[in-house]
Amino acid sequence: MEDINEKKISTKTKLLIIGGIILFIVLCILWARFISTRGIVINEVKVDATTLPDEYDGLKIVHFTDVHYGSTVNKKEMEHIVETINKQNADIVIFTGDLVEQGVQLNENEVNELTDLLNKIDAKIEKYVVKGNHDFDHNYFDNIIPKTNFVLLNNSYDYFYKDSNIPIVIAGLDDYWKGKPDYKSAFSFLQDFEEQPYTILLLHEPDQVDELGEYKFNIAFAGHSHLGQVRLPFLGALYTPYGARKYTDSHYLINGNDLYIDGGLGTSTLKLRFFNKPSISLYRFYTK
Repeated sequence: MEDINEKKISTKTKLLIIGGIILFIVLCILWARFISTRGIVINEVKVDATTLPDEYDGLKIVHFTDVHYGSTVNKKEMEHIVETINKQNADIVIFTGDLVEQGVQLNENEVNELTDLLNKIDAKIEKYVVKGNHDFDHNYFDNIIPKTNFVLLNNSYDYFYKDSNIPIVIAGLDDYWKGKPDYKSAFSFLQDFEEQPYTILLLHEPDQVDELGEYKFNIAFAGHSHLGQVRLPFLGALYTPYGARKYTDSHYLINGNDLYIDGGLGTSTLKLRFFNKPSISLYRFYTK
């Protein structure tokens, strides 16, 4: 009789444990889908820029990436993104690609709304953008960006100034995965200088920095990986896509220069985030 009761207790205990595990997994999935995909974390980063003139002290750059509009980001979320970016009072705003999620269909009204929202992003000096791999899966990027006040850097560069006659060069590369990056073209500004000026590099996939060869940067900004989208304590990213297999965290020193990767705002493939809230990054440059 005791053996039967012990077996019943043992079976009941096992069922409770299994039920608890299933409940925990379900709660984690619900959290990852409906809680962790909401809100925006602002990552503030101090950038040591002592090689720049003192006039650039306090330069603020806001970096956002991987909107994947139509995934977990729609009009309401995009309005909050714009509001959050504008509150940072940035000198420069950069967007490192993946505007609309693959497979998403937007109607004309939605396209116009997204265009208007991008135009509402403020920057004291300039706004720059490069293409991501998802921006080749449809025509939305190519139709929307020319109607905004973002400067597209596609294997090209621009100069900007802040209270100084010495420029900062900002160069952008075409997408590593689906585009046609041209490093010689992006760095063609070198012919205008005896010594390379302070150079900011924009790219979508962070692993692309290993393809630069002789070309150098002072600081580079990338996206693409979502920093794994799903991360676990002590383990980090569970999975990162092609183009972000080597550089999977938020910061790396490469030959003494900085590569920063932002975790992005939307989601791709799976509408889940875990230990990895949507984010933008605010970089404050200090010359002293």
